[in-house]
Amino acid sequence: MGWTKIDRARWKREAFFRHYHEDAPCFYSMTVSLDVTRLRAAGIRLYPAMLYALCAVVNRREEFRTAMVNGAVGVYDALSPCYTVFHPQTETFSNLWTAFCPDFPAFLARYEEDLRRYGHLEGFMPKPDAPENLFTVSMLPWARFEGFHLDLPRGNDYLLPIFTLGKMYAQDGRTLLPMAVQVHHAVCDGFHVCRLIRETQELLDAPETWRGN
Repeated sequence: MGWTKIDRARWKREAFFRHYHEDAPCFYSMTVSLDVTRLRAAGIRLYPAMLYALCAVVNRREEFRTAMVNGAVGVYDALSPCYTVFHPQTETFSNLWTAFCPDFPAFLARYEEDLRRYGHLEGFMPKPDAPENLFTVSMLPWARFEGFHLDLPRGNDYLLPIFTLGKMYAQDGRTLLPMAVQVHHAVCDGFHVCRLIRETQELLDAPETWRGN
């Protein structure tokens, strides 16, 4: 896990960061419907596939890997997903994490092993030794939503993206999946979120290429 401190005196985003982090702290969210028709046709399990696709795209772009560590701003070399697992008996959830691998079959094997070892364990974070370079993904498979927003009143130093997935639904012969993206405006603008959504959709349209992305 590498993290490189940003030289803010030379950072092209310094004025924007200072405004949206210090002067007018601002998070924002965008909710879209992703087309997972080809993913489903390929018989690929939805949740690990979405974790893989989101992580692959997040790791391409510096704005989604920017984080504060001990009050300093820097960029992680790579991120891995931290995701929720629901326990129906107690109606609680746990957070698991799986180290990312650009080869999907290898990532899927890691995910399945983590689920086997820790998925049945209750508690907030049952898998030990969680690294700092994690971003958050959760899923609400019980409801289709058109908007979703998290309120982080004391989370102004949290700069990494947060993703929330909803219930799939059919429309015009396609299978769609709601996804909410929440980001900190200090490091990420609307252009960056729209590009992430476009690149995620491109991956979902071509699951046969998921080796070495």
